[in-house]
Amino acid sequence: MSGPHDLFARYTFGHPERAAAELRAVLPAHVVSEVDWSSLRREPGSVVDPELRETESDLLFTARLRTGQPLLLYVLLEHQSHVDGWMALRMLRYVVRHMERWRQEHPDSAWLPLILPLVMYHGSEGVWTAPRRVEELFALPEGEEARTRWRALLPRFEYLLDDLTAEREEALKERSGPPLVRLAWLVLRHGRSEELARKLLEWEGLFAQVQADTEGSEHLVVVIRYLLWVGGEPVHEAAGQVLHSVLGRKRTEELMRSYGEQLIERGLQQGLAQGLRQGRAEDILRILTVRGVQIDEAARQRILSCSDMATLDRWFDLSLKATTLSEVLDDLTQ
Repeated sequence: MSGPHDLFARYTFGHPERAAAELRAVLPAHVVSEVDWSSLRREPGSVVDPELRETESDLLFTARLRTGQPLLLYVLLEHQSHVDGWMALRMLRYVVRHMERWRQEHPDSAWLPLILPLVMYHGSEGVWTAPRRVEELFALPEGEEARTRWRALLPRFEYLLDDLTAEREEALKERSGPPLVRLAWLVLRHGRSEELARKLLEWEGLFAQVQADTEGSEHLVVVIRYLLWVGGEPVHEAAGQVLHSVLGRKRTEELMRSYGEQLIERGLQQGLAQGLRQGRAEDILRILTVRGVQIDEAARQRILSCSDMATLDRWFDLSLKATTLSEVLDDLTQ
């Protein structure tokens, strides 16, 4: 059964255009320039060991170089909370499985296609420190000269690494790619940190860019569901507030109706409810200000801290015609 990380990763990076953004960000410049990106296609299937599918997602893409030569791009998304010292061996095993499958499907070929393995990591314990080369896993004799001789006889294999935990937030924001991918990089980067809730509010503009896409509502639902899975109450609350801020009350309610079962989650409902209450309170203050009604600090705090939506709705209706504060908050000013 797929876990939240796997579902989110496959949705975000399973689309060729969005996968291309990740690949272009990590592959060497000369490779990026030689790939015919219009030929990028996702291939079905997974070679990840079943017992590891809760912590890993893998995607295979085929493309061609501009010369016409076939190319396999294997992307492993690592969701573990710890660095795996044996990743080089595991990646080698996965790559061999792909090569064996390719041979079965192309029995007349005398050559293997180029295959570039990539690990994207977003664990919680800091930067990736595991060896990226298989030859680094062997116990070699003492002495640099002896090590050099023996190392020349060992199998050689190295994987590319996109360590999101080592990237600065500003660098991830500046990467080229669709809004959903840039938001996904940031969410994965901070997904297990205590500051995620605060970060979500700071990324409101990026959420708005995601919403503006052709399939923006669907994208937002996927991101929000992932945040519900991985985050605690503060993240749920922040996600609801951002969704309300980006969509507005009417559109948020429409989205709730459209995606019913997908968004009926206790945490999100609480966050959305708070976002709606906050938005309505701010609307009341804005209307009173425009109408020239003086609002003292006590009244402002009373409105902003009100947790009853029915009361806020009543105050909102009264504020539309009010000329004094007492006409709206009569119980407060008595």
